[in-house]
This record gives sequence, structure tokens and C-alpha cells, in this order.
Amino acid sequence: MTRRLLSLAALVMFTGCAASVKPSTATAPATAAANTLSDAEKKAGWTLLFDGTSLAAWRGYQQADLPPEWMAVNGTMTKVKTTNDIVTREQYGDFELTLDWKLPLRGNSGIFYRATEKETKVYWSAPEYQLAEDSLTPDSRNIMTSVAAVYGFYPSKRGVVHRAGEWNTTRIVAKGPHVEHWLNGQLIAQYEMWSPEWLLKLRGDPNDPTKKPLKFAPYADWGLAKKGFLAIQGDHNGELSMRNIKIRELK
Repeated sequence: MTRRLLSLAALVMFTGCAASVKPSTATAPATAAANTLSDAEKKAGWTLLFDGTSLAAWRGYQQADLPPEWMAVNGTMTKVKTTNDIVTREQYGDFELTLDWKLPLRGNSGIFYRATEKETKVYWSAPEYQLAEDSLTPDSRNIMTSVAAVYGFYPSKRGVVHRAGEWNTTRIVAKGPHVEHWLNGQLIAQYEMWSPEWLLKLRGDPNDPTKKPLKFAPYADWGLAKKGFLAIQGDHNGELSMRNIKIRELK
């Protein structure tokens, strides 16, 4: 009788713990074939920005064509050395983006959204979702510039990114001023673009000398576009691989 009661108690405790775990609202890594869309995804309005072989959705920043260093290799969109940044041929305002990516040791890149081509570099026009191997890159020493941070604005979290050479899943949601950065199913940062708080971070506080303007502040149009390109940074050394790059426009 005692053993039966103990077994039932253990079962109740296990069931209670399992029920307390809430499912993530973030998109999970794809379990189907890479670089494909399920029927449900198609119905929900998702499209592929890379199908495993074609790079037709992309071109070089301020260029008509794609830099040759960006290649399709074994179902991944890859660059192995320093090259020009790339942007989508289409522009997006309100959207949800998901993709898998991996970097080697010291790897560093970034995803920019609502970007323009007014400046010499894409990062002088748009916010960045930082991509980095989070152990040896200088940016990773500061959680304001480590992986999944809103670069320079809002911090990341330690212990979420996978090790060098392993796949990670990123999700970015932008709906009006509201933006979310997700990494491997966890919400890392969320913020309101163009809000008083956001503007104070960008431009600094003239009444508080400890709150200095960010390096983007001299660019008058930085972060103001409500619709623009997605961009991937290519001007850092090292390899970057991506797959399952999917986007849907939000209504």
C-alpha cells in the first residue's frame, strides 16, 4: 500500500511540473526538410528568402548584383571571408522573420531591418540584431553588443546562444514601433522604436552627462524608416552560414 501511494504521489508531482511549463510563442527550429515551407506556413503567409540553392532574393548593398563571396553551399547561404553586406530585393515594414545561423569561433555578423541605402554602410541607417560567437568576439564582452542584443540599445542574455559551429534560431518581430528579438525560443529584448525612451538612448540626455549619444546619433535618419530592407552584415572576417530564412508580412 505504501509503495502504491508513493508511486501515485510521484506521478502527481511529475504531472504538475510538466503542466507548469508554458510553451514558447517563438517559432521552433524546423523539423521538416530545410529551406521548405509547410502547408500551414504557406497558408499563414510565409515566404522563403532562400530555398537552399537560389540567392535571387538578395543583392549587394548599393549594388545591383550579389557579391560573389556569398554562395549557396550544401543547402546553406554562406560567406567564408570579408565581403560586402547584402540586402533583400524587397522592402518590409511590419514583418516576422525567422532563420537558422551558425558562426565559428570569433565569428561576428548582424541582421539589420527597415534599412535604407542612404549611407555608406547599412549600420548607419538601421537597428541591428547582433549575430556573434559569444565567447571570443570583443562585442560579446558587453551584453549591450553581444548576440541577439539590439546593438547598443538593449541588452542580450547570457547562456542562450549555442556553442561555436552549432545552429541557432533567430526570430525578429516588427509591428509598428514594437520590435522583439528572440533567440533559440527565448525572448531576449523587446522595445518601442521612436518612443521617448528610445530617442533618449539614441540622442543622449543633455541634462545627464553620463547618458551620452550613441554612435548612430549623427545620422539624422537613423532608425526612422518605417519600411526598408533586411540586411546581413558581410564586412567582418570569417564564415557565416544561414538556412531556413523565412518571412511573413504582418497586417
